Amino acid sequence: MNAEATTTPRPLVSVRDVHKSFGHVEVLKGVSMDVQKGEAICIIGPSGSGKSTLLRCINGLVPINSGTIRVRDFEVQNLKTDHEKIALRKEVSMVFQQYNLFPHKTALDNVMMAPVHVLRENRDEVRTRALALLKKVGLAAKADAYPGELSGGQQQRVAIARALAMRPEVMLFDEITAALDPETIKDVLATVRELANEGMTCMLVTHEMRFAREVASTVYFTDGGVIVESGPPAQLFDRPAKERTRAFLSQVL
Repeated sequence: MNAEATTTPRPLVSVRDVHKSFGHVEVLKGVSMDVQKGEAICIIGPSGSGKSTLLRCINGLVPINSGTIRVRDFEVQNLKTDHEKIALRKEVSMVFQQYNLFPHKTALDNVMMAPVHVLRENRDEVRTRALALLKKVGLAAKADAYPGELSGGQQQRVAIARALAMRPEVMLFDEITAALDPETIKDVLATVRELANEGMTCMLVTHEMRFAREVASTVYFTDGGVIVESGPPAQLFDRPAKERTRAFLSQVL
């Protein structure tokens, strides 16, 4: 077998020895991970372990103190201007726990806003794409509805469609079901599962352990700002190597 055939592809996302502090509180203490194109990874751990901060650093929303983050060809820690960060966010979109939809805009308008106003794309083309995305997340009939007329789960699916409208290479999901009631969680997770199955590169911070087991190729357990352990779901959930991982899973499974 030749060397070329055994070469691991260059990761789409590469995080190396990332440190991040807020004041005197060190939130990330040397985090490293690689995510390949088409891979879905889940990050689990107790509250305050740095999971959400890591996603915000990858998206350039929070500057890091040291280390490197590369998304495709973007060295995220080197991006300074709004123009540079907008270019990054065409490649990596983020969906938050809070939907942050514009209440005075319809679902369709919310999905269209960034491509039209930030990327300056043709409105008619964006509208066609936005309608297709609303259909994709099961909300074709709600295009003209306002956020106040939608359930929490429906608003979150509009937020997913809005993120997809930027045509990103990577989707970041930050505890997107945490504010939802159990009945609507299922529909939101089904939407994410479909994206992962279609080959979208996904990084998810989640408390939904069953979902992480089903969807992720790799699960990362974080605590105290470090990655304690990582591995395929069957390994990490069924045969964790670290006592701290076993203690955490015993409380949540």
